[in-house]
Amino acid sequence: MKRVLIVTYYWPPAGGPGVQRWLKFVKYLPSFGIEPIVFIPENPHYPISDLKLQSEVPGDITILRHPIREPYGLAKLFSKGKTNTISSGIISEKKLSSIEKLMLFIRGNFFIPDARVGWVKPSAAFLKTYLQENNIDTIITTGPPHSLHLIGLKLKKELDINWVADFRDPWTSIHYHASLRLTKKSKNKHKKLEAEVLQTADCVIVTSEGTKQEFQQLSTTPVTLITNGFDEFVEESTASDSEFSISHIGSLLSNRNPEILWEVLEELKMEDKEFANDLRLRFAGVASEEVMESIKAHKLFENLEILGYVSHSKARKLQAAAQLLLIVEMDRRETRAIIPGKLFEYLSARRPIIALGPKGSDMKAIIKSTSSGVFFEYSEKEKLKNQLKSYYSDYRNDRLKVDSQNIEQYSRRELSRRLAGLLKQL
Repeated sequence: MKRVLIVTYYWPPAGGPGVQRWLKFVKYLPSFGIEPIVFIPENPHYPISDLKLQSEVPGDITILRHPIREPYGLAKLFSKGKTNTISSGIISEKKLSSIEKLMLFIRGNFFIPDARVGWVKPSAAFLKTYLQENNIDTIITTGPPHSLHLIGLKLKKELDINWVADFRDPWTSIHYHASLRLTKKSKNKHKKLEAEVLQTADCVIVTSEGTKQEFQQLSTTPVTLITNGFDEFVEESTASDSEFSISHIGSLLSNRNPEILWEVLEELKMEDKEFANDLRLRFAGVASEEVMESIKAHKLFENLEILGYVSHSKARKLQAAAQLLLIVEMDRRETRAIIPGKLFEYLSARRPIIALGPKGSDMKAIIKSTSSGVFFEYSEKEKLKNQLKSYYSDYRNDRLKVDSQNIEQYSRRELSRRLAGLLKQL
């Protein structure tokens, strides 16, 4: 059995989508002849936790831990709330305080590529010895945080081992780079490090077609697309919500505020009293102030239920019960390659998906090819309104459903089989 070392920052008890990808790969890779060994920080700063995920960690795998020093502990002396907000990616550009601006400037220009860069040198030194003593010739680094790729870069140069760099999100083209207030020198350093990682790795893995095309233009290194996915396990059947529920699982950040949807729902409420009574917006996760203000402005607050952060198991039940599942991406050119991990779990719930995103979004092709719902650009207000009216009519007649197709390709087991095949070729 081939042994592979996986370097990841997010691991149970961390919550959120960042932990899911490699937790599931570790679960299934042994079935395909790959023995995973996981390297994680000993004392990480996780913005959110999900203790239930710890039960999903296979009991027979080796987990290595090494201490990490992060600047967030120092920043908490100034503002604990603001620190957690920034570290979790919730940046409201319209309402940045002086301390937030300072923290973002320091984060962007003094910690390149990110706040975990201090973990690179000690981790590389520790792993160099471990890899040599245990005869392991392949490592995988997964980011963000992209500083973990610098661990792979150092080990590749020093040991000439096989190195796979997995990008769950893009690096320099990610939308929030503009919020970090980078100097010209810092921007150039980011690009230089990104180019070096892409060119030095033996293989690069990405989660979207758009990122694959971007990286292929930046490097001659082979780039493989392995998306996120959904887990296969049996759950007790879940009854559908009695209300006309539109559920969103995950964070609704300031720049993911779908004003077009709130406008349509307000109009439908005014036009149809039954719709107004039946409508239920259900948010599981963080919603920004801007989103909440928009909800109130469009007279939807009475239809809103906020659950806050929920466990992964609870999220799956909410998805299965929803009449409609909502997924929202920013209306920006640089977010076309972003495919939120929740999309794949939405597929497994087999409930109709309403998706909003930019023109050319990679989400559109997946939703269309699986017949799992409808994707809308932000300019398609009337199309969105008509589709919601149609879905509501089906709901009233007890026939709201979706006949999804070809979703098996996105199961975690199938994706792990593909990954194992790639690793065996190295």
